[in-house]
Amino acid sequence: MIWILLISLVILFAISTPIAIALGSATALAVIWTGEMPVLAIVQRMFNSVDMFPLMAIPFFILAGSLMETGGISKRLINFASALVGEMKGGLAAVAVVTSMFFAAISGSSPATVAAIGSILIPAMVARGYHRDFAAAVQATSGGLGVIIPPSIPIILYGVTAEVSVGDLFIAGILPGLLVSFSLLVLVYFISRIKGYKGTESSTTKQKLVAFKEAALALLMPVIILGGIYGGIFTPTEAAVVAVVYAFVVGKFVYREITWKSVMGIFSRSAITTSIIMIIIANAGVFGWLLTRERVPQMVAESFLNYTESPIIFLLLINLLLLFVGMIFETSAAIIILAPILAPIAVMVGIDPVHFGIIMVVNLAIGMVTPPVGVNLFVAAPIAGTSLEKISRAVLPFIAMLIINVLMISFIPKISTILLDVFK
Repeated sequence: MIWILLISLVILFAISTPIAIALGSATALAVIWTGEMPVLAIVQRMFNSVDMFPLMAIPFFILAGSLMETGGISKRLINFASALVGEMKGGLAAVAVVTSMFFAAISGSSPATVAAIGSILIPAMVARGYHRDFAAAVQATSGGLGVIIPPSIPIILYGVTAEVSVGDLFIAGILPGLLVSFSLLVLVYFISRIKGYKGTESSTTKQKLVAFKEAALALLMPVIILGGIYGGIFTPTEAAVVAVVYAFVVGKFVYREITWKSVMGIFSRSAITTSIIMIIIANAGVFGWLLTRERVPQMVAESFLNYTESPIIFLLLINLLLLFVGMIFETSAAIIILAPILAPIAVMVGIDPVHFGIIMVVNLAIGMVTPPVGVNLFVAAPIAGTSLEKISRAVLPFIAMLIINVLMISFIPKISTILLDVFK
């Protein structure tokens, strides 16, 4: 059965079948071909894959991000980030990184971060003389912060599938997210010096205070969400609902940029995005169930442990595997399939499952800016009016920096775990 499953999956990928359809079809073909179980079992397992309480956080965080985007949060975050870092070399590019960092702590989604911030900043960078490929590359890479900095949808998925505390994973993602943000700022500065990209006019202290005041409610949102989770006031799923209510109240009654007419559009976009993710989860879940039934996780674990029991060698091999997987698999599908297989092996070789979860998420975040399934590239390229091939070349220095970050996070566990020691 396993060979039928894998061969059919490869063929489906080769003919450009969407990932969710390929996973479900390969599973159905393997079940029908062998006749070892009723086809109805596939439907039951698909339902079981999405019938989990923590997964309810996903549609609510997506909705919260849409509400904040429509409610004028993006503009205010950009103004605040511009007041902070706009005057440095490559100021607008630095603003893209900092704003994405702020927005990531709201949306939990990488493509949403690229779309919300990029639609404003990419045209602004091009207008000020930045090369459109560079502008798109900066925004596409910065958007990856949306899956690293909590709250993060991929982190929730890893917590559910690997049976690890989502709250602990959120805490562990803070410092790695800040590390990646700082690294991107450094890279943007040096590239901008070479290219001659200048900053914006310096902001006075008064202008910075005004920008902070206007963005204060937006900046308060992640504080409420994460503070409530870490303070034990509500669970991550309940926090997502709180985020929706907060985003609606601020956007509708404070900033007054959400109209009753726009609400239906917000719900429609959020429902479509949620359905896409849930279809992937359902099909990846049944695919992973069949792999587990055929003892593939145990065989992979035995192969790894026979090859090496060294955590260092294991992490090097895993990083290479995840970088490759991230290039060809959608992030949600990759986590649902691989987390139940790889997390137990990581524990066997002495790696903290929370630390391993952050390693996995950051690796797969790189996959969002690498062809052929670099979803951030697909979002940023049309905004910048450039081609996927050109933006793929422009993003190479950023990928190199992200790989350095992955290695640092992998081999310096305290980057991920030190805040856990503080909060516990």
